[in-house]
Amino acid sequence: MKKRHSISFLLAVLTAIAIIVPSLLVILFSSEEETADKPKKQTPESALQEPALEVAVFRATSKQTETFPLEEYVAGVVAAEMPAEFEKEALKAQALTARTFIVKQMMNGKTTNGGEAHVTDTVNHQVFKTKEELKKIWGSDFNWKAKKIDAAVKETAGQIITYDGTPITASFFSTSNGYTENSEDYWNEPLPYLKSVTSPWDETSPKYSSKKVLPLAEFEKKLGVSVKAGTEAGTITARTSGKRIAAVEIGGKEFSGREVREKLGLPSSDFNWVLKGGNVIITTKGYGHGVGMSQYGANGMAKEGKNHKQIIAHYYQQTKIEDAESFVKEKVTAKK
Repeated sequence: MKKRHSISFLLAVLTAIAIIVPSLLVILFSSEEETADKPKKQTPESALQEPALEVAVFRATSKQTETFPLEEYVAGVVAAEMPAEFEKEALKAQALTARTFIVKQMMNGKTTNGGEAHVTDTVNHQVFKTKEELKKIWGSDFNWKAKKIDAAVKETAGQIITYDGTPITASFFSTSNGYTENSEDYWNEPLPYLKSVTSPWDETSPKYSSKKVLPLAEFEKKLGVSVKAGTEAGTITARTSGKRIAAVEIGGKEFSGREVREKLGLPSSDFNWVLKGGNVIITTKGYGHGVGMSQYGANGMAKEGKNHKQIIAHYYQQTKIEDAESFVKEKVTAKK
């Protein structure tokens, strides 16, 4: 009996093995095939970021060219060009002008310091300061100022101002006389988006009006004229759409308002003057060339609740805010 039971048990075991083993083999190989056929997890394209676009800046003090990531450069320009105390929406508008300027500049390739740099860090292009330089300038205010400006730059990252599919000449200045200037009235270059608009907010700017006193002899020397003491120093013969001086006659010679401004070092080309006691007392309104966005005007708009898009639309007529990526990839990268 024991022998028969043993044989029956052995047969049962063998039968089980015959059934189970093939099943295990099928499962095993099926699993391997599924693993082999299943596509491997792909790295998202967004994770394969190209190196940040870099701006080559010629530093006026060190006489060296340094490179900075685009958005870091933009932050350094906003910090140097506009007071951090200004409204955030005004800072965002400034970030857009700064980024637009440098993208347009980079599209032309490296044109400064013998072809080594895109721009200088001076008013010849855009004033730029590094974080280290700003720490020295701002002192204990550095943290909150840097944080505020970085946020404004981040919230407009990658965006520029365009007209008809091209980055604009994003000119800006400090303070208007109540109006901005047509580009052709200052630069002799008509641009459809740089037209005179009202800017009443500027009256609160500390730079809205100023006086300058020049000895008559210095006045005559700088302009290359001779003015008889006790008579009128000149006559304004024409004004621009922006209420600045288009033409003025002084000592028998005719000048443009820009010429007088530059020769006498005046803050604006909206000026009046009187002769008094051997001196010429000159009163000006506004600060800067007057073309494009007024910084104090932008801040005034922001205080009234206007956002950066509304500020840009006011000072740069018929423009759009677009992603700079296509301009950077197609034209800037090719000229690096």
